Amino acid sequence: MNTPPAHIQSFFHEGTSTVTYLVADIASGQAAVIDPVLDYDHRSGKLHTASADAVLAAAREAGFAIAWVLETHAHADHLSAAPWIQQQTGARVGIGQHIREVQRLFRPVFNLTDVSCDGSEFDHLFTDGECLHIGGLRVEVMHTPGHTPACVAYRVHGGNGQPDAVFVGDTLFMPDYGSARADFPGGSARTLYRSIRRLLALPDDTRLFMCHDYKAPGRDTHAWETTVAGQRRANVHVHDGITEEAFVAARQARDAMLPAPVLLLPSIQVNLRAGHWPPAESNGMRYLKIPMRPAPGMQAP
Repeated sequence: MNTPPAHIQSFFHEGTSTVTYLVADIASGQAAVIDPVLDYDHRSGKLHTASADAVLAAAREAGFAIAWVLETHAHADHLSAAPWIQQQTGARVGIGQHIREVQRLFRPVFNLTDVSCDGSEFDHLFTDGECLHIGGLRVEVMHTPGHTPACVAYRVHGGNGQPDAVFVGDTLFMPDYGSARADFPGGSARTLYRSIRRLLALPDDTRLFMCHDYKAPGRDTHAWETTVAGQRRANVHVHDGITEEAFVAARQARDAMLPAPVLLLPSIQVNLRAGHWPPAESNGMRYLKIPMRPAPGMQAP
C-alpha cells in the first residue's frame, strides 16, 4: 500500500510577508507547524493570536494532532507564536542546535540575563542530519547557516516516487527575488553560498518552500513554492554559473544598502527565548528593550 504524500498547507502573514506551514501525515493524522507568527503591532505593543489560531483551526478541521512546532531559525522579522501553539496542543518546540551561538551573540546586546545561551528554552535542539518523524513522514534536518549561524531546513522525504519537500527558512527566496541577507551578527555571505549550493544539490524535482515572499518587481502575486531546478535555472543571485566570489561580492554590496528589519529588536529578544516573552516586572507588565546607540562623538544627555 502506497503512503500518501504529506499534506502541506500554507498561511501567509501579510504584515511580515511570512509563510507558516502546516505539514501533516494524512495516514496517522500527526502534524507539525513550521515558523508560526504571533501578531504584533509595534506601534502600540498589542499582541494577538489570530494568525496562529487560523493554523490551529485548519488542523482541527482536518483532524490533525500537532506534535511539533519547528523553527527554521531565530527570526528577525516577526515574533514566534510557538508558545501559543504549544499551550493549545502540547507540541514540542524544536530548532537547530546552533541557536546557542545566536543566543551568545545577542544576549549582551540586550543584557538578557534570563536567556540561557544553552538552548534550554527549546524542547529539542536538532543536529545536522538528524531525523524526526511526523507520523509516517521522515523529516531530515539540514544545517544551512549563513543568514544566521543557526539556520536549518527541514527536508520531508516523499517516498513512493514522490519528490521531497524542503522548508528552507530564509536561506532562499523565490528565484526572481534571490537570497537572504547575511549581515546579521554571525552571518556570512560565503557560508550562505555554500548552504544554498547544498540545497541545490538535491534532486531537480525537490519542492522548495520559502519562509517569506516580498513580490519581486514586476510580479503582482505572492508565491512561495519552487523547485531545485527552478532555483538553479533562474535565481537572480545564485543560479548555476554564479561563482562563490561573485555571489559574496554582490551579497555584501546589497546588504550594505539594506535597512534593519522593522521588527528586528523585538523579534530577536523574544525568539531567543523560543517565543516566550520577557519576565513580568513588579507591575505585572512585560517590556521589550530597545538599545540606544549614540552616534560617534555624541554623549548621552
